[in-house]
Amino acid sequence: MNKPQQPTYFEAQQWASFCLKTAKLPTDSARFLLLGLSHLDQTQLLIHYRDSLPTSIWQAYQQGIARVVAGEPVQYVLGKAPFYGLDLQVDPAVLIPRVETEELVDWILTDYAAADTPLRVLDIGTGSGAIALALKHERPSWQVTASDVSSAALAVAKRNAEQLALDVNFVQSDLLQSIAAEPFDVIVSNPPYIATNEKDVMDASVIDYEPQTALFAAHDGLALYEQLAATVAPHLTAAGRLYLEFGYHQGPAVKHLFQQALPTATVTLRQDMAGHDRMLRVVQPG
Repeated sequence: MNKPQQPTYFEAQQWASFCLKTAKLPTDSARFLLLGLSHLDQTQLLIHYRDSLPTSIWQAYQQGIARVVAGEPVQYVLGKAPFYGLDLQVDPAVLIPRVETEELVDWILTDYAAADTPLRVLDIGTGSGAIALALKHERPSWQVTASDVSSAALAVAKRNAEQLALDVNFVQSDLLQSIAAEPFDVIVSNPPYIATNEKDVMDASVIDYEPQTALFAAHDGLALYEQLAATVAPHLTAAGRLYLEFGYHQGPAVKHLFQQALPTATVTLRQDMAGHDRMLRVVQPG
């Protein structure tokens, strides 16, 4: 498909979709990038479909599509990603938030749907701040702390908090090592859980662009769950709860870890919308 000289919004998106299809990449990136660069929503884009695309946007769109075709995730090209109704800044210092993690946020919010108490919440390995900021946005009375071992990731999360005007406390910490002893009502984490031997089956764009330290963990991807299982109890209140996300095949192993470490707690697995075990809740007996 020839590149149009001064295309309409529709023609530009058609050209981009053709480029992505030819490269065997998902064509929905064409619409996502066009919406982001034009600052239009889906309805506005449809209204403007037959209008000429401004030259500056057309030039940026061509450059962006070239980067996506070369393998760069469209969220990094655009510099932002949606999560639970929020627009978050993202760059290669942080993982791109996934829709599966929205289901983890949903689980927490549903469990505490009737809770007026200002709960103390800790998000471990916050990355872009996605989980912490979504929870604070939905429950403004909660006292939310977000931690990460990466100072670069925390810088991204802090920018997102400032942009969204959400009051979240940020702490640099390797898991729980630098977290104050005062216990939390809710601790949530989506830690690195991919085994290094799984690289062969992963998308090249993930391996080439997303931060390796936020993806991979030792012991078949279980290393950080092992550390959390051994250290989390003193950081939870008597009736505190821990929520975790993990890989689709890791459910039985992660459940066993926490049943062994916290024998009086109730450990529950939960499936994602695709029917895979992807989340775990540990409820203290208090």
